[in-house]
Amino acid sequence: MFEREENPQNVTKAEIVVGLASYNEADSIAYPTTQAGIGLKKYFGDRSSVILNCDNHSPDDTEHAFLGTKTDVPKIYVTTPPKTPGKGYNFENMFRKVMELDAKVLICLDADLLSVTPEWVKYFAEPVVAGHDFVSPIYSRHKYDGTITNNICFPVVYGLFCRNIRQPIGGDFAMSADFARHVLLQPWHRTTEEYGIDVFLTMNAIVGDFKTCNTGLGAKVHKPSAPKLGPMFIQVVSTAFLTVIRNFEKWRNLDTITEQKLFGLTRLDPPQELNVDRAYIEEQALKSFAEYRGTLEAALSADLYNEIARMFDGKSIDIDVQQWVRIVYDMIVAFRTADDQNALVESMKGLYFGRTLSFMNKTWDWSTEKSEEEVLAQAVAFHGQRDYLVERLAAQDA
Repeated sequence: MFEREENPQNVTKAEIVVGLASYNEADSIAYPTTQAGIGLKKYFGDRSSVILNCDNHSPDDTEHAFLGTKTDVPKIYVTTPPKTPGKGYNFENMFRKVMELDAKVLICLDADLLSVTPEWVKYFAEPVVAGHDFVSPIYSRHKYDGTITNNICFPVVYGLFCRNIRQPIGGDFAMSADFARHVLLQPWHRTTEEYGIDVFLTMNAIVGDFKTCNTGLGAKVHKPSAPKLGPMFIQVVSTAFLTVIRNFEKWRNLDTITEQKLFGLTRLDPPQELNVDRAYIEEQALKSFAEYRGTLEAALSADLYNEIARMFDGKSIDIDVQQWVRIVYDMIVAFRTADDQNALVESMKGLYFGRTLSFMNKTWDWSTEKSEEEVLAQAVAFHGQRDYLVERLAAQDA
């Protein structure tokens, strides 16, 4: 999905690439571009480098905001055709350009970052230079920011793939050219071309036996993604479930959790503030459950569905960790044979909001640190019940 390139300085080779995926980020892209340029010059001035903006033909003129930002490092702009949005398309273009430039290191940053510093370039690139293939971020986030991460992606990666990667859809990563080349050769689903790309990268790094690690960055300050109904949920969850199912034989016999080596900062800044409307979340949970209860009754085990139905009908939502593990695993099993996989994932939104609300109600007065312990405990529960999913998927294969 590559349409056009602007390469004012005719860059044909670069050892390190900082890639910014964007859509309508004219008001924010200058800041991460500036910081990336400073970081590349300061820490890797002896290596050839370029800042690459992979855009979705943004109508707000992101292109000129990017190219007009002054840096001491050359810049390249590439775009998909008009009306072809999708973060995954941008990453695909990014990986292809990395191959063309014969780069060794790719650092991927969100284009709306307000907290990126020049040091992020150092913290991301150094592990790849040291031999790691995929570097995930560790940063402090508000306890209610990243609810898809906390309730689905992190526990699934931890519980099934047995890898302690805390931010599997963090948005910011670094990788080797070898891994970027590997990813291009994997089967991409339509949702992978959109918001599903982040979890697709993380999961493929694990099942592809690439060397992974974490790097500490401080706080993440960006346009927050507090719980919301939108395409992100379907795209991320569908991609995660597809990747779990396609790689069943690669993860089914795993057992021991692999901890990640930590680069970068070991002490993190306080998290970004976030306004949360619990009443809205409860309203969306009840509304979605009422709309999709027939689909959920068919997907969930009978006893679990009855437990959930009683609490939703009584407007007293309290989905505990064990119930949530079984919900996610039952939905993966149902997803495997569903005629309409998007509709199935859509039906799960009410339960996701219900679990998010339950976590908020439990941890409302807790510190970020104590809440983080609860997130890890949930991931441990996913690992503890992984045999339930293995047995159900194996039974489908029998």
